[in-house]
This record gives sequence, structure tokens and C-alpha cells, in this order.
Amino acid sequence: MAHFSYTDLGRMDYKACWDLQEELLAAVIEEKRRRGGAVDRHHFLLVEHPPVYTLGKSGDENNMLIRPEFLEEIGATYYRINRGGDITYHGPGQLVGYPILDLEYYHLGIREFIGRMEAAIIGTLGVFGLTGGLREGATGVWLDPGDPVKARKICAIGVRVSRAVTMHGFALNVNTDLRYFGYINPCGFTSSAVTSFQQELGREVPLGEVKEVLREQFNDKY
Repeated sequence: MAHFSYTDLGRMDYKACWDLQEELLAAVIEEKRRRGGAVDRHHFLLVEHPPVYTLGKSGDENNMLIRPEFLEEIGATYYRINRGGDITYHGPGQLVGYPILDLEYYHLGIREFIGRMEAAIIGTLGVFGLTGGLREGATGVWLDPGDPVKARKICAIGVRVSRAVTMHGFALNVNTDLRYFGYINPCGFTSSAVTSFQQELGREVPLGEVKEVLREQFNDKY
């Protein structure tokens, strides 16, 4: 069982947090180089971001449906970044997690790493009475994933791996303002709805409660 070094960053600018991830990634890679093998030094950043859109390295800019000048009107920023996946939104009320860990230490491939992350998210949803699942041909965690009409995404996932060390991670909609998703094709899916804990449960869910459950679920999965 893993015990990550959890850091709750509260609300933090996206670019500042991205820079912090890069620093931690570089430090873990350097430690691997010095040791000549896997390391047991793992970080897990939990954070909320001010409104921001991020586009993965293989993403299509056409999935951003608004003009750059409109970003300023809605108080959002935009970055093209070095994770996998397409476009997504981060904002207040959304719990973002960035595991920075050495896959070699766990003898994991990237697909299995993502699978455990998805399982931890699904386990967290279950504690709050929500049934999450996976959708064929899509990343992340969904509700009613097998129903083409009802399927709605509650958690986006996109990662980068360098020297078998991960960065970026997941974005779980807890009390997120879902109107911001209306300005993009979330993760490249033009017809998919997006949802949140608040939308599904009809009440605001304390972010601290979700963080506690999420930590337990991740420690159980790694």
C-alpha cells in the first residue's frame, strides 16, 4: 500500500501549479538517476484552479468554441499543455489531483496506472451514492456510460509520463459551475453532457469530505 505525500494547495493559479509539478517531476527523475533505479518518493497534489481551459498535446483547437477575447469576459485563461487528451475545463468547485509517482516502483504500465486512478474515482463516487463507470472509446469516469442518451462525464483524466514518472492527472467535478463546459467540446466529445456531484445529488458537497475519501481510495489502489 502506498502512502503518498499529499499536499493540499487550496486554490492555485494553473500555470504556477504546472510549474510546481514540473519541479517535482524533475526532482524525482534526478533521484532515479542518482540511485540508478526506482524510487519510493511519490507526491500527490490536490488543488482547485481559477477558471482555465487546457488543451492536450494531441487536442484539436477547434474544440474551443469561443473567441480568445471572450475568455477575458468570462474570467478564464487558456493553456496548451503537455499532457495527453483533448480540451477540458478547470475551475472552482472542481477537485483536481496530480499524482507524481514512479511507475517503475509499482511495476505499472501507463494503462494500468490510469485504470487504478479510474477505480479510485469510481470508489469515491460510490461512497457518495453515485455509480461511476467507464465508457468505451473514452477516457475518464462517467455516469450511465453505456447509455448514449444519458451518459455524462463527471471526471476527466489526462496524464504525461517522463522516464516512467507521471504528472497531470484527474479533474473531478464536485460543485463545479458546469456552464463553463458549454464553451468547449469537453475532451473532444461534441455530444456528451458533463455533470457534477452537486448536479446529481441536488446539494453542494463539502470539498473537504471528497478529499478525505479520495485519499483513502488512492491509498487503497496503490
